[in-house]
Formats: sequence, structure tokens, C-alpha cells
Amino acid sequence: MALAPPRSLRRVLMYLFVIVMAVLMMAPVVTVILGSIRTTGQFLSNPIGLPQTGIQWENYTSILTNEDFWRSLRNSLIITITTTVLVVLIASPLAFIFSRVKFRGRNIFFNILSIGLLFPLVVAILPVFLQVRNLELINSFWGVILPLTTFTIPGSTVILIGFFRAIPTELEDASYIDGCTTFGFFRYILFPLARPSVAAIATLAIVAAWNEYFLSLVVLGDASKWPLTLGIMQFQGQFGTDWARVMAYVTLLIIPAILFYLVAEKYIVTGLTGGELKG
Repeated sequence: MALAPPRSLRRVLMYLFVIVMAVLMMAPVVTVILGSIRTTGQFLSNPIGLPQTGIQWENYTSILTNEDFWRSLRNSLIITITTTVLVVLIASPLAFIFSRVKFRGRNIFFNILSIGLLFPLVVAILPVFLQVRNLELINSFWGVILPLTTFTIPGSTVILIGFFRAIPTELEDASYIDGCTTFGFFRYILFPLARPSVAAIATLAIVAAWNEYFLSLVVLGDASKWPLTLGIMQFQGQFGTDWARVMAYVTLLIIPAILFYLVAEKYIVTGLTGGELKG
């Protein structure tokens, strides 16, 4: 009978595995950042090397003084903020209804909603495009925002349902005794208690909308409405041989998402585990 490895060895192997996975996941990000502060020649000769002639800040200044960059940034903010607000406003009452309100056919409707988790947006891009075209939303921000919101709502609703069900029923009964309506219980008691989970779904929606590329490529033919993810393609067309500037553009795209995720990480963990209630 084989003996289990000592606890200390298992811990070392666990940390080693975590470190290896972290290095593999962060390697592309580190490569992009290092490439953005060097010349193209240095980047091509050694993709992960350090600057040999000082940090090349002109890679960034050439982008930050480009009007196309700021226009793309504005477009990304419009798509991201609007999508996130819609997801929160729609997923929150949906989760409340499915978790706290009893009505005939609730399980059937919930199963229909859950089907949305099985089909990513990329798989359904053809029917989505046809529907967007029928609604005359081609070259419109709404042609990107509405499909993004639709495909983000199922997962966000499922996350919130788990949190809402953890709220004690005694709290709901007490609110009704005090004269609170069903909507009042949701608005004044349940939704404020669910702030960690709401922050979690908002963070996930922000990251998804900020990094969206394929849907914008299909729907937005007007370059003046391209977000940053498509702006990279336009920028690369102008400076295709200057990889250092392209890496700088990519860095400006990914840094906000990384910083926001790091700041909101504790809310994601708390919101997904319901830690605030259990504590």
C-alpha cells in the first residue's frame, strides 16, 4: 500500500503548482509590458528582456497624443458602463423573483434562463447578428450593448440567486410585519445586503465588456465607433512594423482591467461565497 507524501511535501508541491500556473498566465502580460518600454529591435531580439537604452516613453506619448485612441477609449467606456448598469438593473430583480417569490412555472422559467449559460456569444454570433440587423442596430453601440447584456445576465442572475437564498426568511417575515411590501423588502433590505454580490457581477460584467472584441468587429463597421479592442487593429494597420508601439497600445488596454480587477478582487470573493452573511 502506497504511503501518502508528508504534509510538508504536499504543501511544497501545491505552492510549486500555483507558482508555475501564475508564471504561465502572467508571461504574456509581462511580455507585452516589457515590449512596450523598449524599441522594436530590442523586443524582436529578446521578447522578455529589459530596456537596454532606457525606457522608451515615446511609445506611449505617441499613442496618448493620438485622437483615435481617445475616441476608442470613449467608445469602450460607453459600452462598458452601459452594459454593466443594465446587467445590474436586470439581473438583481430577476434573481430576487427566482429566489424569493413563488409562482407557477418558476422552475421552468429559471431553466430557460439557465440555458443561456450553455451558449457563449461567439457560438451564437450568426443569429445575434441577424437579430441586430433586423432591429436596425448595425453600427450602433446598442447593437453591442444589448447582446452583451443578454449573454451576461444568466450567469449574474445565478450568482445573485445563491446570495439571496442565503438571506434568512425571518428577516423577510419581519419586514412584512412592519408593513414593508415585497418590492420594498427587495429595495431597502435585500439589495443593500447583497452589495458584495452586486459588486461581483458588476466587476465580471465590466471585464467582459471592456475586453469584448468579436461582437464589436461584426456589428460596428464604422471605425469612429470602434472600442479600444478594435482600435488596436486600426493602430496596428498604421504601425504594423513598430511592434513596440503596438505593445504600448495593448498595455494601455489591459492595465485598466487588471487594476480594476485587483481592486475589486475582495468583493468578487466575498460576493461569490456570501462571506459577509456568514461572518
